[in-house]
Formats: sequence, C-alpha cells, structure tokens
Amino acid sequence: MSPGQDATNPSRAGSAETELSVEFLVEPFSEGAPGDHVQVAVDAFEKRGLEVDLGPFSSVAAGDPETVAGAVADMIRGAMAAGATSIRVHIGSDPATLSVAPLHDALDSMIRAAERDIGARTEDWSRADKQRVVRLLDEQGAFLLRGAVDDMARIMGVSRITIYNYLNAIDRSG
Repeated sequence: MSPGQDATNPSRAGSAETELSVEFLVEPFSEGAPGDHVQVAVDAFEKRGLEVDLGPFSSVAAGDPETVAGAVADMIRGAMAAGATSIRVHIGSDPATLSVAPLHDALDSMIRAAERDIGARTEDWSRADKQRVVRLLDEQGAFLLRGAVDDMARIMGVSRITIYNYLNAIDRSG
C-alpha cells in the first residue's frame, strides 16, 4: 500500500475514482462560428468519450479524473496548435461551483481579446477600430450582459448613444 492510502476508508484510498467536471474557455471565441481551435478543443473531449456542453462563455464536460486529465492535455496541445490565443480551465468535483470567470468578468475578457485582435490597447483604438470591436463583441453576445453598453462607452471614451449607433449600423448592414 502506498503512502496516503487508507485500507479502512476506500474513499481516501489512492484508487478511489470520483467524477470531475471541467469548464474551459478557448479564445478567441465567436458564438455561431467558434473556429477550428475551439472545435479541436471539443474534439479532444469527445474522442475520449466525454460529452461537451458548448456555451458562449465556457464549455463543460465531466468524467473520471484520468479521462479528464488526458482530454485537457489533448485540448491544450491541439487548440494552441490550431490557433487558440488562450485557454482557461477550471476543474472540480462539484459542477455547481465551477466558473472559468465570473459573468461580470466576461466583458473584460472579451475586451482583452479584442485588444489582441486589433493589436492595440483600448485607448489607442481609432473610430474604425471601435466600430470593429463593437461588431466583434456583439457577435459574441457581449451586449446581452447587463451594463455592457455603459461599460463599453466608458472604456472607449464615447457616449452610450455612440455605442447604440454602432450597434444600429451593424443591424442595418447585417
């Protein structure tokens, strides 16, 4: 028996298997068109027999620790090779406590991703950059978050009306 194993308490024994839940976010991510890097991440889990619940802010799968660990390793290798810019992973035994990032951090994460996509910090964005970012964030569902229009207006140094005008222009052109 190896150290840490307890023959009288199987739940503490090293061979005890519990199901783990894994929540992951592969960026960049656009709802409706997640990209090859996201599909590779999902495939890493599905190839190991784990079902993935794909969501707009994160995806969730569950399984035994060995299978989850292997899928996470495959996901990291495959998604990064396929063009992912970042991957966030949260693993736990209780799916109710999992969260890659609180919802109020989702907009901040989307803005950081937009800065990487544009190649400039928010304060250096041109009018065209701001319009592009509003389009990207709208495609990702960012403006469904409460207060997102106000937050984006503050971050971009424009009025709420300007953000709504950008959104209206997207609606007319789409």
